[in-house]
Amino acid sequence: MTSDDDNKPALGQKPVNFDSMSIDDLHDYIAALTEEIEKTKKVITKKEAAQNAAAGFFKS
Repeated sequence: MTSDDDNKPALGQKPVNFDSMSIDDLHDYIAALTEEIEKTKKVITKKEAAQNAAAGFFKS
């Protein structure tokens, strides 16, 4: 069973036509997405640290 969400592109991205991409292009695409995921994880870590610091400040 599929949902409409299965076909949604990533936020701010146009849908990717995988049929027109070569295997090398697909590997490059995965590498770019992996890099973007790692950047996003770093931003999340920084935001969580700031949020935890603020929570600690207001609990004092």
